[in-house]
Amino acid sequence: MAMSNEVKNVLPPVVDASTKVLIVGSMPGKLSLEKQQYYGNPRNHFWAIIGQIVNRTIPEDYKMRIELLKENGIGLWDTIESCERKGSLDAAIRNEKPNDFKTLFKQYPNIELVLFNGGKAFEVFKKHIGVEVLDGRAYQKMPSTSPIPGKNIKSFDEKLADWRVMQSYLT
Repeated sequence: MAMSNEVKNVLPPVVDASTKVLIVGSMPGKLSLEKQQYYGNPRNHFWAIIGQIVNRTIPEDYKMRIELLKENGIGLWDTIESCERKGSLDAAIRNEKPNDFKTLFKQYPNIELVLFNGGKAFEVFKKHIGVEVLDGRAYQKMPSTSPIPGKNIKSFDEKLADWRVMQSYLT
């Protein structure tokens, strides 16, 4: 009997009434799902980039990391609620089911900017949800913070320069 490769995204959205910038990933990698943490792979550039942008040292404690995001008006979620995937690569994602962004945006109207962490997050959003649901909000596809080299390889400093687009939205 074949094993199912279904992966469920068990990470709830990190968002509240003060969220101005929503960072949208595709689907957490294996390590993040095991740890129950967004960007749980220590090699991922995400937390280091956030630290530079908000000019703060990133705490080791995950709950404190989430508080730091919220204090700065930054939220997190993923486009995919569940999918089939072997391993952690976005390229291996199949049969994805999207999260309910329509409801999220209704509940949190203060979100002004949506940043897609990598091409897969944006592709899945466009295909299954549609940019119309953004309802006039600014959005941009960003270079992935993943430690896995992709086709558009950028250095940490190049990624950081691109991600700084969020600074003018932050509280």
